[in-house]
Amino acid sequence: MFKLLGEAVDTAIALKPQVANAAHCEVVIAPVFTALKTVADRLEGSNISVAAQDCAVQNEFGAHTGEVTPGMLKDAGCSHVIIGHSERRQFYGETDESVNRKAKAAIEAGLTPIVCVGEHLSEREAGNAESVVGSQLKGSLSGLTVSDIERIIIAYEPVWAIGTGKTATPEQAQEMHGYIRNFLAGIHGKEAADGIRVLYGGSVKPENIDTLMAQPDIDGALVGGASLDADTFARIVNFQRA
Repeated sequence: MFKLLGEAVDTAIALKPQVANAAHCEVVIAPVFTALKTVADRLEGSNISVAAQDCAVQNEFGAHTGEVTPGMLKDAGCSHVIIGHSERRQFYGETDESVNRKAKAAIEAGLTPIVCVGEHLSEREAGNAESVVGSQLKGSLSGLTVSDIERIIIAYEPVWAIGTGKTATPEQAQEMHGYIRNFLAGIHGKEAADGIRVLYGGSVKPENIDTLMAQPDIDGALVGGASLDADTFARIVNFQRA
């Protein structure tokens, strides 16, 4: 929940030339709802896509005051939508069931869902990090086919590393990313699991992006505070390969 409309546009415009040659990755930014259409229009023809930060659980119009359907987001210029972010889970009652319904609705509308999973510090310290993430994956992706899974991006964001300045070590992040990929392989097969992109999110910044991206199962980053500045975010996009 950052940036008024003009600020969001200015940041997007400043980012555009800095990532114009980023052929090695897909670049997506997620402004607030009020800026989606304007930012998407200003980025038309560029290599930057636009995501929403949340969506409704259904595409049908109806009496759901305050909700925005995935179809409406696509109509506004979005190609992606973030679903189940830890802040939505922690503060706004998001559950694996609602994440699952939103992911299905997003796919139905032609959007790419970025489905977030991650454990709290107490869960990690208790040795339950993998079981928590596995349970979230099982519930959030329930009923999805292999073709559905191929259209989804997973983001692992340890809750204890979001907005705290703490970051999972590259080894910790790789360990969980490897677990996620193996978990998906057990359900949908190795080929589908190898093809899915698993992002790391949790205080990603220019100082740690190079070592994170050197890990074999980290396919990208879900960037929070560091994305608010175009120069900083561009450095993350243009990470230095080891």
